Amino acid sequence: MPRIPQPPPVDGILVIDKPRGKTSHDVVEAVRRIVGFRHIGHFGTLDPLATGVLVLALGRATRLARFYSGRRKRYTCAARFGFATDTYDADGEPASADSAPVLDAAQLKELASRFVGKIQQIPPAFSAKKIHGRPAHQLARKHKLVELKPVEVDVYDFRITGVEASVARFTVECGAGTYIRALAHDLGKLHGAGAHLVEIARTAVGEFTIDQAISLEELASDAKTGRLASRVIPLESLLPDLPRAVVLPVLEKRIRHGAKFNLPLAQIQPGQTAAAQCTPARIDSDEWKPARLRVFNQQGRLIAIAEPIVPRTYQPILVLDSAP
Repeated sequence: MPRIPQPPPVDGILVIDKPRGKTSHDVVEAVRRIVGFRHIGHFGTLDPLATGVLVLALGRATRLARFYSGRRKRYTCAARFGFATDTYDADGEPASADSAPVLDAAQLKELASRFVGKIQQIPPAFSAKKIHGRPAHQLARKHKLVELKPVEVDVYDFRITGVEASVARFTVECGAGTYIRALAHDLGKLHGAGAHLVEIARTAVGEFTIDQAISLEELASDAKTGRLASRVIPLESLLPDLPRAVVLPVLEKRIRHGAKFNLPLAQIQPGQTAAAQCTPARIDSDEWKPARLRVFNQQGRLIAIAEPIVPRTYQPILVLDSAP
């Protein structure tokens, strides 16, 4: 008789402090081994060079990924001026000799300000962007021509925080799809000396911050001592910016079947608008989104995400526990 797969014992979010030198896939595989189940995904990758916030979804939390696609991100970084590289970071091959410039902070701040707003950015050749169905990095590693078209991205803040000799430190707040490597490369190109990224740490993805992040070593220790669940942000705490409503059992049954339902306005509680200190100025992008609603049952469990179809009438667009 075939073995029936068991559901993961934990549903929710783990915020991992990704170590330098590992891919996001490496981290996911390590967490799978530590927690003992494979139903784990991520809400956005980090380059091997990068450290910091890697948001992992466990169990049913993976089904919430689409609601996190527009989350803003924050980074602290350093760029070395004097030459560019083919990968736009310190792992690549130099594109020229080192000119070792002495940087002017005021000049760099003015140049960085030109990248704030909606900008056209050409992704790095060494990236996962697809060309005729193949990742660009596969072609680049074979020294084949890589031609990527500019993509519109949102840069909300690009701030030079310090300059020492030929190294500039900066912070960035941006929308999804922005390559920080490309920002450093383009800044160096505009400056004239060329530049490449040498340090990058992601400090926030939406409401998830570096203050919540744990190392793989800490996670392994907690798993051995039975404290894994205390590290997981539960489903009920996710998407705090969305309004919420608690429904009676008769409505819960309809919702679990995916049926539309009515709610009086007085039953809807507003979402949280106050951001924590380390989070972006706004946790989501500026794009318009429907007035989604988190729906809880009387026991306080998140059962669905719904959208309005007419005033006070909602349609479930995600049901976390369908009716038997």
